[in-house]
Amino acid sequence: MKSFCSILFVCAFVFNLSLYSQNTLSEKDRAFAIKHLNESKAELLKAIKGLSEEQLNFKPSENSWSIANCVEHLALSENNIMGAVKKSLEEKPSTESLNELKTSDKELIDMITDRSSKVKTSKPFEPTNSFGSYEETLKAFKDRRKNNITFVKKDKINLRNYVMDLPFGKIDAFQGILFMSGHTSRHVKQINEIKSNESFPE
Repeated sequence: MKSFCSILFVCAFVFNLSLYSQNTLSEKDRAFAIKHLNESKAELLKAIKGLSEEQLNFKPSENSWSIANCVEHLALSENNIMGAVKKSLEEKPSTESLNELKTSDKELIDMITDRSSKVKTSKPFEPTNSFGSYEETLKAFKDRRKNNITFVKKDKINLRNYVMDLPFGKIDAFQGILFMSGHTSRHVKQINEIKSNESFPE
């Protein structure tokens, strides 16, 4: 009898462990997201390193963004995109919704980093000097990115089980993290375009 109970206990333990593993993000996904977030942050810091105030505020045209505008947009995006990710976690996981997902991780990253198609941002993402200075804006980006990386490192929820609705379609919450990171890389490209402008200050 004791032997039979022991077998039942082991089976129950293995079953619960299996369920737990399904309800947490895989270590492969977690490592990939953290790596991507760190890399896109490093790309940004490299692109803006040593720029003067004149260079930061240079605009290729009257209606263009400056580099300082791009950095503020990214600082705002860190909160707004991550807010959407966390909002999706308030809903119950849905197998039906997950079956509707059609975009792979690679396709999502390729799409958001592609600068060949330009999209006008929505009002909550528009730079308005909301942080008071460039220094405070950059600090806000760094602090928010650090917090978002910590979230990915420590959160126990499987982000793959939750769905976000974006204008181009549905993605899972893990892809929302990749979207945020890829969005940074997209604007690093924009910053480098500004720096390559023939009128960019020396």
